[in-house]
Amino acid sequence: MTVSESFAAGVGVPDTKLAAEATELVRDTTSELIYHHSRRVFWFGSLQGRNRDLSFDPELLYIGAMFHDLGLGAMFHPSGRRFEVDGADEARRFLHSHAVPEDRIRRVWTAIALHTTPGITEFMEPDVALVTAGVEYDVLGIGYHDISDSDRAEITALHPRPDFKRRILQAFTEGVAPKPESTFGNVKADVLRHFTRGFVPGDFVEVIQNSPWPE
Repeated sequence: MTVSESFAAGVGVPDTKLAAEATELVRDTTSELIYHHSRRVFWFGSLQGRNRDLSFDPELLYIGAMFHDLGLGAMFHPSGRRFEVDGADEARRFLHSHAVPEDRIRRVWTAIALHTTPGITEFMEPDVALVTAGVEYDVLGIGYHDISDSDRAEITALHPRPDFKRRILQAFTEGVAPKPESTFGNVKADVLRHFTRGFVPGDFVEVIQNSPWPE
């Protein structure tokens, strides 16, 4: 990867063996859509960290960003688990294979596992919070004007997002439709409700009312 592919908007991809191998793994095992999205998440998360004056580890943020949607892949469809956990576990295996200390692994695992759970990560360590911030920026447009037009243009020139809204919703649908039970209590239930015919989301109140506990 050339320098021009690793630097944009005043932010560079960490120049480490770990980051390089993570890039190669994700590029080889995911779609172009997920690869470009994951790289943008790193850049947008980094810039939001700078905006918030947060001290974070760029390498951990990069690994978290690159692996955060890996669990949407077809190899994980039979798992029955939330795709976030599948991705987090893959990141943990990758980091263990590189003898990364357990505390660093924990932070990456947590960042990936919680990246679709609003209202929690923002109160956690910056390496965790900024993966979610990057995802929220690229997917939901949260904090859109926090990043300048020029920085945003530089990042999206490097990692384009053509027809992104439709394509990422399709990727979410394909990734979680084979295990609809994994959407109980989380935002991916909304995805299946919109795009999967016959999907009936789990109902928290009904679970309580129908539990085996006698009144």
